[in-house]
Amino acid sequence: MHRPLLTLLLAVASFTVHADPIPVHAPQGTLHGFLLLRSREGKILANGDLVQTLRNGVVTVRLTFHFRDGSLDDETAVFSQATNFKLISDHHIQKGPSFRDPLDLTVDAASGQVTSHTTDKDGKDKVAQDHLDLTPDVTSNALLLIQLMNLPANAPATTLPMVAPASKPRLIKATITSVGETPVTTGTLRRKATEYLIKIDIGGVGKVVAPIIGKAPADTHIWMIPGEAPAFVRQQGQFFSGGPIWTVEQTAPK
Repeated sequence: MHRPLLTLLLAVASFTVHADPIPVHAPQGTLHGFLLLRSREGKILANGDLVQTLRNGVVTVRLTFHFRDGSLDDETAVFSQATNFKLISDHHIQKGPSFRDPLDLTVDAASGQVTSHTTDKDGKDKVAQDHLDLTPDVTSNALLLIQLMNLPANAPATTLPMVAPASKPRLIKATITSVGETPVTTGTLRRKATEYLIKIDIGGVGKVVAPIIGKAPADTHIWMIPGEAPAFVRQQGQFFSGGPIWTVEQTAPK
């Protein structure tokens, strides 16, 4: 979706999101995971790193994809994990030929300030700042995977507010539903993964208009192996509005 059209849809989509706090059952620590990003046809598009650190009770998770065509998707989320997960800040960058519109968006959850950097036709950097009334349960793409690790497989539908990336950011809502189990294997061992469906609701008139023009956000599917220490298996969905369906999966050094 071109940025002006996305902005138009979101401009009429501002609405109140009722959040469902996700309690902390599996506190996060230090880790480094290796990921692959594939096209729908299975072609490797990018190599990914998930780097997570814990300092003084605050977790920083950085999810980075380096594309073969030189593109970059780099998101860093900072959050606390006392009783419920609470986003502190999020910084998301997308640039390069794989992305139709470059993105440089920073969210300060405590103040509600959202800062976006864009480049005008003369190549000059433009900075825009907006204020949103954010609840303590606002989430981001990087934090969403961790929240799923703490969501029971039989939990009812859970709704979380998100900041939609656009030149005029607005709150949207992500509704998470468990839709069943999928058999998976690790080596020769068979396991079962819980499949989660994430639906994005942009609300307002935009909710009606987007499907008509074929620009409604696609559903995202995420598979997690449950247990005392839940594990991410796979994610299928869009990296940007109107974009292709890509798959994220784990890989291992060789």
